[in-house]
Amino acid sequence: MPNTPASDLSKLLVEAKSGERSAREALFGELAGHLLRHATLLMQNERPDHTLQATALVNEACVRILKADVIDSVENKRQLFFAAIRAMQQVLVDHARARNSIKRGRGMSSRSLDVVLANFEAKHELSFLDLDAALEKLRQEHPRLHETITLRFFAGLTIASTAEVLSCSESRVEADWRLARAKLLGQMSDRQ
Repeated sequence: MPNTPASDLSKLLVEAKSGERSAREALFGELAGHLLRHATLLMQNERPDHTLQATALVNEACVRILKADVIDSVENKRQLFFAAIRAMQQVLVDHARARNSIKRGRGMSSRSLDVVLANFEAKHELSFLDLDAALEKLRQEHPRLHETITLRFFAGLTIASTAEVLSCSESRVEADWRLARAKLLGQMSDRQ
């Protein structure tokens, strides 16, 4: 979403919530485009023409967004942004849980999201489920730090874009980014 000015997104959201179909379609298009850019970041170590897994991840996240009627339930672009990122994270969490159940004997054929998870876990040398648990603890204890790390790490936003979404200064984002990473690293170390 950082490619679209925040004021335009806010306007689209207001128009979509008032029932304007073209605004809803445009907003959903922006959202899907952002999710695809985000999913591509997760897949960046794959070969350049390897987009099936990123597309599968976005498709599943978009289905969840539509089923939950997220556009009508959020109040502003910030909530919309976080709902979209959370939908994508939840797809990966659910898939990781299903994948782990295979290891305990319940068979399931390999799916395209296996590559996304394997790539993410290998690149970051951690379990996605462990990371999700640590993020949830951070969200409960330090909501602002959770928002910062979600936007920077999962959405791949710059410091400036994160500051715009959070309506704060870039120096605040930089400080929160450092502190959030330190807290997450500490939580991840405690889990091992």
